[in-house]
Amino acid sequence: MEVKNLKLLATSDEDLRVIAAHLQDAIVSVKDIANLKKNRIFLIQLNRFMWEDVEKGVFRKNKRIRTVLKLDNVISVSSRNVDTKNEKNFLDFLTIESSLLPDKSYEIKLIFSGDSVIRIKAEVIDVALDDQGSQWEAKIQPTHDFL
Repeated sequence: MEVKNLKLLATSDEDLRVIAAHLQDAIVSVKDIANLKKNRIFLIQLNRFMWEDVEKGVFRKNKRIRTVLKLDNVISVSSRNVDTKNEKNFLDFLTIESSLLPDKSYEIKLIFSGDSVIRIKAEVIDVALDDQGSQWEAKIQPTHDFL
């Protein structure tokens, strides 16, 4: 059976929640983050844990795949607790939050563990998730402590 890579587009808050669910527990190296100011594009390449495959059955193997998250129509990018100078740093993806600002632009927050946040101001919500290449077996499945 041929496996098709996931491709998702988001133009609303609801769409972003779907993308966030697919990106939960993804791992990203800070060297794989790019803000292309002239093109008004923000790119981030992540190692996505394939939750959708795990949930198909108890006998499935844990898998990861490289995926690209692309945001278009970007006005500005800022971050908190993200050391971009140390290319050996990794971030663990948690979720995406978005809000409409008074000037009708959007603030999209990529939230990572350790109180790390990348804040993107964009004209509109125009986000794409695109899996790249082949998946590989992951040694462990991420776990979460619940309060």
